[in-house]
Amino acid sequence: FSTAHSQPPRTSSPRAPHTMLPAFLPPTGPLPGLHAHSHSSVSPSSRRPAPLSRPRAFPRPAVMYTKPDADPSAPTPPPPAPPPAPLPLPKVRKKTFPELVVDRVGETINDAALLLRRKYFPVKADPDVVRPRVVVLGAGWAAHAMTKVLDTEKYEVAVVSPRNYFLFTPMLASSAVGTVEFRSVSEPIRKANETIIYYEAKCIAVDRERSLIKCETVPTAENPEVTSFDLPYSYLAIGVGAITNTFGTPGVAENCYFLKEIEDARRLRIGIVNRFERANIPDISEAERDRLLHFVVIGGGPTGCEFAAELNDFVANDLTKYYPKLVGRVRTTLLQSGANILLQFDAVLQQSAMDNFKSSGIDVVTGARVTSVTPKTISLKDGRTIDYGLALWAAGNGVNPLVQSLLDSIPEQANARSRLLVDDWLRVLGTTSIFALGDCAEAAADPLPATAQVAGQQGAYLARLLNKDYCVSCELPERTKAAPIIDITGQSAIAKPFQFMSLGILAYIGNSKALAQVEAGEAQFNLAGTLTFALWRSVYLTKQVSLRNRVLVLFDWFKTRAFGRDISQF
Repeated sequence: FSTAHSQPPRTSSPRAPHTMLPAFLPPTGPLPGLHAHSHSSVSPSSRRPAPLSRPRAFPRPAVMYTKPDADPSAPTPPPPAPPPAPLPLPKVRKKTFPELVVDRVGETINDAALLLRRKYFPVKADPDVVRPRVVVLGAGWAAHAMTKVLDTEKYEVAVVSPRNYFLFTPMLASSAVGTVEFRSVSEPIRKANETIIYYEAKCIAVDRERSLIKCETVPTAENPEVTSFDLPYSYLAIGVGAITNTFGTPGVAENCYFLKEIEDARRLRIGIVNRFERANIPDISEAERDRLLHFVVIGGGPTGCEFAAELNDFVANDLTKYYPKLVGRVRTTLLQSGANILLQFDAVLQQSAMDNFKSSGIDVVTGARVTSVTPKTISLKDGRTIDYGLALWAAGNGVNPLVQSLLDSIPEQANARSRLLVDDWLRVLGTTSIFALGDCAEAAADPLPATAQVAGQQGAYLARLLNKDYCVSCELPERTKAAPIIDITGQSAIAKPFQFMSLGILAYIGNSKALAQVEAGEAQFNLAGTLTFALWRSVYLTKQVSLRNRVLVLFDWFKTRAFGRDISQF
């Protein structure tokens, strides 16, 4: 698709000889009744006709045959020729891993040039020029990456999110026990791009007919009043993520802790120390003291395993100094409904995690499906009852209410389960100007895991797609302007579909040990142990979104190593 041809205004049939398109592509343009990029330099008179919906072929005028009345004996004309077979959409070859690496390096250079120009050579927006408005919902990995890369000289960018900061979620378990501080793994969303508009609010509905969203402000203790407002959009990027899925289990929402936001990590840290302080009261019975010091983690995924590992380090390295008489009573139990933990990893690494947990004193119970939770007990499907003092629920993700409303209102989403189905260019099926990214999106052709790595790459891809002036409302996103001078990656006539470049997955398993499943195309390398823990820390340090966060996280690690974790309650 690297060949681009100019096309003069059409004055004859769709198959006129002067049509200079590749033989395998139908003429493309905006969908019927839709507008292309408002910033396009192509005049309406020179636009190509609207494409037909896939996979219909070129339209042909109907040919009417009638038998002449003057000559009844005249032979009947032959029937019209059958319509031509539908033209298949061109198949794009997936890039190899080396090609993806080269492509991403070039895109990173382009992004760096854009950021430098924005910081040192800003262009003041002309108030008389109306720019298309891109509304981004959320402040997670996808939204942050998109906001950072999007060219605000071409678009007016508005971010709507109930929280005004980005959170480095892979280190949320570390912050829950004080290994790192909350502010070290967060960054204000305005700092990602100082030229954006931010609204601290929650989107409650999307009006697709009028191209606007309905929002409500976030109530606080100081200002409990809720204000509603509408926000029009030219393009809408939905990156609201997912919520914790309790699977309707009775008592989970009322009695369990969660680990999705900083507020959850703060409550969890307070809850851990409170259990020790309560167990230290002299008049408490031995049975009650044992119950208070039993910590149960429900869910054997990365979140549950990493929190169990961090909690075990917290007890072994710090709480032994403050509660020497209680540490011997502490128990940590990990409940997993399946037969194995860390299902995203290779079986060899799963076993390494199990062995490390066993040597650390963490009791891993597989095949344990929770049926109900009370303030003091957890009931399992096999009839067992477990007494506990603190329970963390990390058993899966659920659908966001906003996403559910879109799933119910868009007919093309009838086959979707709990995530919005998107095409190869991240457009929500059944819409023309709405995109979905991250944990709330699922590719219809090639589903991807709901990870931060996928979400970040999707956000950057969509920003670059818009920056390069592709007609994203067309059936095939085609180029509407020439590539900018700073673009060193080249610009094809048809936008390249999103392709995920997997670099692998990491997990901390305690005792200064970690797992790493490194991927490079078809090659895969499994690593585990103390040296892998150094790799885990170096990767997480470099993946911080700013120099400020890297310095803070590095200092927190040094502070924890030298002085231990803080147990002060505020």
